[in-house]
Amino acid sequence: MDYEEILRIMKNMVHVMELSPHAFSAMGEEDLRSHFLVQLNGAFQGQATGETFNFQGKTDILIRVDGKNIFIAECKFWKGEKSFLATLDQLLSYLSWRDTKAAVIMFNRNADFSAVLAKIAETGPKHPNFKRDLGKQDESTFRYVFVQPNDTNREIMLTVMAFDIPAGTPADKT
Repeated sequence: MDYEEILRIMKNMVHVMELSPHAFSAMGEEDLRSHFLVQLNGAFQGQATGETFNFQGKTDILIRVDGKNIFIAECKFWKGEKSFLATLDQLLSYLSWRDTKAAVIMFNRNADFSAVLAKIAETGPKHPNFKRDLGKQDESTFRYVFVQPNDTNREIMLTVMAFDIPAGTPADKT
């Protein structure tokens, strides 16, 4: 299944980031997203794009195969519950009725990551489009079913993947 393969590729990219923290510590959201796009384009023959218009806005990551969107994602740095709910709204606004697989890629910068994970688990089900919790896929990946904002009978598979991306240290700046 393409969706699972995409998520696997993204998790593998984060594993690289965790093993080489100095290479990624000073990067912002766009630079981090570019690394994901490089890996995804390797697997999907250049069909992964960034900042691509879809439905009502520009999504951070879009993979379109044979004219059909197979994956849409929004990347953000963790800024708390209110910002997370706004990110879910933002992502949902990019999904047309035919788009059924999406993800939020949440980056955390050396703030109590366990507390961030607990807050994601607590907050996701509070969203008005939440339908059901499919459980955690691993320590930092949450799987939900949401409903399409304009059609409560249309379900969306939504995965929230949270990653602890190291921040720069004083030694990195010398």
